[in-house]
Amino acid sequence: MEVSIEPWKKLVVHEVIEYEFEELVHIVLSQSRAAGGGIASMNWCNGIVFQHTIFPDTDSVVQEKLKGVIHYSSVVFAVKDKFEKKVVRETGTLNLLDVSANSVFRGLTGVLKQSKP
Repeated sequence: MEVSIEPWKKLVVHEVIEYEFEELVHIVLSQSRAAGGGIASMNWCNGIVFQHTIFPDTDSVVQEKLKGVIHYSSVVFAVKDKFEKKVVRETGTLNLLDVSANSVFRGLTGVLKQSKP
């Protein structure tokens, strides 16, 4: 049996929206409450807190993935240099997940940091 590991070749992000950290926390906690509660979570990597939205796996999206290309419809992010597992506010709790081990997320957050003024 042959085993092949083929890393992703390219990430295409179609929309990027930056917020101030507290504003993003407020938005995410508000959305969580509107959806019925629970504890919201976001990714943290390389000093960036973010969420990404993917396209559904249509035939064309799957074909792109097989070529090694990932497409995110959007990424929302905010700068947060220091990692914390939980961000607690009056309106709720936001869990942060350290996804630094993911090479795609490291590449994405590196580009997001570089594009900042």
